[in-house]
Amino acid sequence: MPRYRRVPLPLPDVEVEPFVTAEEAWFWFIRAQQARDDGAHIERGRAEVPRPCEPDDIYRAVKSLAEKKTIGRRHIEVLHVYGTLLRAPDKRCVEETRPFVFWDEALDRLTTVLRIKEIIE
Repeated sequence: MPRYRRVPLPLPDVEVEPFVTAEEAWFWFIRAQQARDDGAHIERGRAEVPRPCEPDDIYRAVKSLAEKKTIGRRHIEVLHVYGTLLRAPDKRCVEETRPFVFWDEALDRLTTVLRIKEIIE
């Protein structure tokens, strides 16, 4: 039985703007996911600021890191919780010191992947 590969659709001829940091890309993904959960249909190339990827590309990058055991369950939990809050953990706050460590580690590893894919500068 033949295997079918998913080939991404080409982006329209517009200048794309890479993210500055993995944190910025993560918050963008979370906002897109929240919009989807609320019923929005995200169309390729229709964003106010065109990006070099789709939200699912960020998800797949994190999933890949988890599958390779580069990040663990706790990293993903912290990314989810603080991503949903749309803020990073505050390392100055005693109860957020440990989540900050997981947040920082996860984003450091995500930065490497997203930089290779040219999603961040």
